[in-house]
Amino acid sequence: MSAPRKLPRWAELGLLPLVNLLAALILSGVVVKILGESPWAACKLMLAGSLGTQDGIGYTLYYATNFMFTGLAVAVAYHAGLFNIGGEGQAYIGGLGSGLVALWLGDRAPFAVVLPCAILGSASFGAAWAFIPAWLQARRGSHIVITTIMFNFIGAALMTYLLVNVLIKPGQQSPETREFGAGAFMPLASDVLAKVGITFAATPLNFAFVLALLAAVLVWVLVWRTRWGYAIRVAGQNQSAAVYAGISPPRIIVQAMLLSGALAGCLGLNELLGAQHRILIDCPGGAGFVGIAVALMGRNHPVGIFLAAVLFGALAQGGSQLSFDMPKINRDMVVVIQGLVILFCGALENMFRVPLAAMLSPFAKKQKPAA
Repeated sequence: MSAPRKLPRWAELGLLPLVNLLAALILSGVVVKILGESPWAACKLMLAGSLGTQDGIGYTLYYATNFMFTGLAVAVAYHAGLFNIGGEGQAYIGGLGSGLVALWLGDRAPFAVVLPCAILGSASFGAAWAFIPAWLQARRGSHIVITTIMFNFIGAALMTYLLVNVLIKPGQQSPETREFGAGAFMPLASDVLAKVGITFAATPLNFAFVLALLAAVLVWVLVWRTRWGYAIRVAGQNQSAAVYAGISPPRIIVQAMLLSGALAGCLGLNELLGAQHRILIDCPGGAGFVGIAVALMGRNHPVGIFLAAVLFGALAQGGSQLSFDMPKINRDMVVVIQGLVILFCGALENMFRVPLAAMLSPFAKKQKPAA
């Protein structure tokens, strides 16, 4: 008889992603060896550069904040049966929303007033950018993957036009706005910790990390502890059953995509208010696409997404250290590692499922025969 394909829940959520990750890292080590460097030395450098110092931890969590927002965005849409590829564009337009609030209120109001307005701006702009693909999917049957990909390019073109022709600071050639007022600066972790007597390295890690954690809790509550979340999961798994239960799949599609776009849009809080302090070209920096891998690896659950976001943040930060100390390896190697993780956790996710199920079958509880 063939090996069972169903894994215990703990293995499905923990062991299988870990095995896929190890496979990706082993293959990455082979690539590093081909380039003439030691895989073990490269691994130690990446760990030291990402988690071995306060600077490394700060930058790792700073990158992880972006990946948490976009990973949660992908997860919410996934539970509704949608594959939102538009996180990059939604984050871009969401950044425009928070940036406009910061430009308007940064010199006029304290941070306590600016922050809720910036959250509202980023979430509403991101949701608005996700609405049209959602409506097209719900009412016209247009495939959400195609429309969200197209809206990534439209968003990038729109932002380029605005930054070159409308929002650019007068008298400069770089396509970016003027610096925000001090009231729109997100508090840095180093400054907050210093007030309670804890010394931490000056890094871009800021209060947006806390907001990302709160967003993860919010998603968990909404999706797993509310009637609306139950409706999302039912519609995502079986639309016919949803209709029979009185749930409107088109309405769920639009609502889930609005929340998904709002979460992706909040990336601007970390990137613009927390680090750049201005609106500039390509502020998401690919985080919208990395969020897809984060959601896949995290099994579309907030806890898994947090762990996967920290992993990808460590890869981003550790890759910088690697490129400095190993001249034969540049930052593109990080993209290769990320691509391999996506490959094994996405397209090849089930490659190790059957062998693992066969290994674990002797330890599975024997089912009692039916009476």
